[in-house]
Amino acid sequence: MLETTERSLDYQERLTTFMDEFVYPAEPIYAAQMAEAGSPHVQPQILEDLKSEAKRQGLWNLFHPHPEWGPGLTNLEYAPLAEITGRSPDLAPEAINCNAPDTGNMEVLTLYGTDEHKEKYLRPLLAGTMASAFAMTEPDVASSDATNIQMRMERTDDGYVLNGRKWFASNGMHPNCRVLIVMGKTDPTAPKHRQQSMLVVPIDAPGITVVRNLPVYGYHDREGHAEITFEDVRVPFKDVLKGEGEGFAISQARLGPGRIHHCMRAIGVAERALELMVKRAVSRVTFGTPLAERANIQDWIAEARIEIDQARLLTLHAADMMDKHGNKVAKNQIAEIKVVAPTMALKVLDRAVQVHGAAGVTEDFPLARLWAHMRTLRLADGPDEVHKRSIARNEIKKHLS
Repeated sequence: MLETTERSLDYQERLTTFMDEFVYPAEPIYAAQMAEAGSPHVQPQILEDLKSEAKRQGLWNLFHPHPEWGPGLTNLEYAPLAEITGRSPDLAPEAINCNAPDTGNMEVLTLYGTDEHKEKYLRPLLAGTMASAFAMTEPDVASSDATNIQMRMERTDDGYVLNGRKWFASNGMHPNCRVLIVMGKTDPTAPKHRQQSMLVVPIDAPGITVVRNLPVYGYHDREGHAEITFEDVRVPFKDVLKGEGEGFAISQARLGPGRIHHCMRAIGVAERALELMVKRAVSRVTFGTPLAERANIQDWIAEARIEIDQARLLTLHAADMMDKHGNKVAKNQIAEIKVVAPTMALKVLDRAVQVHGAAGVTEDFPLARLWAHMRTLRLADGPDEVHKRSIARNEIKKHLS
């Protein structure tokens, strides 16, 4: 049984109030400040104001499972909070310091970072004064299979020399980004899942070049998706996380909670889209009849409600499984939600665009941008096909003697 705790209900109520009183009113201010800046990669003052207010209200680092660094909520307790922030994805996640990829990087540094890493990077990340990026994906190999990565991390007497090219390093264009967690091959001759390591690398280290931002469906997200080259970048041994050959294991541990966060935020996006769709259907009249009275529009509204609720229950079930039995036991459920939630959100968004007519594809409404963001989520943290392959293989195993 999925039981909501009093603690989670309290945070849900407080966060909903914060959204109503501060985040939603800030959206037009954010848009104006971004337009005035003339660059997509700036930190607008309104976001810093929201962060200060969130800290003041104790709505900060809610994702972090360790009581030393956050409230210590379980996955099931935090999941509804991620959904609430998904309703305003450009502002709310970062406003409460629960935005990807910083959340995953903070958890990795908490679990595997040295005291120096925690002091130099983790504490500023937890304080929201620094941003970070995760550099795994590469343009020249199919990175949906992480064992394909080609970046070389060659051992020297005092550390490693990095050579290679990464892209879609989310947050890499953020003006506050100071550090990268980089995955590469330290030993190509080792067993397949022991060839990779993760290193902590300052983004301004000699030999690193941030080449460009990669737009997504024409949108240049504020935090950016950077292409980064590494040319003879020297990293000392002390900056390897957990140990040489542990990179693949860390990447798998990192992605479990992150997929819960992504999927619940996708559900929040779908809820916002449904709300906009209903308001539009009620207010617009065609051929003498409000859109909301037409049977096909009512079908879309009803189906959206059903599909959102289904996705939410499946995601909460996955979160509960992770809490009770661990990520490994819950791997099927985690794979299922990663397929279901973004697909559902895209379906709801597409119908909402249709109800809005031509306005739905403009910047006057958030639907087009949200659709582009959700479409990328079918690729981020593994494409649908990888997750379906995993689910199918687990099912087949049940019937093999």
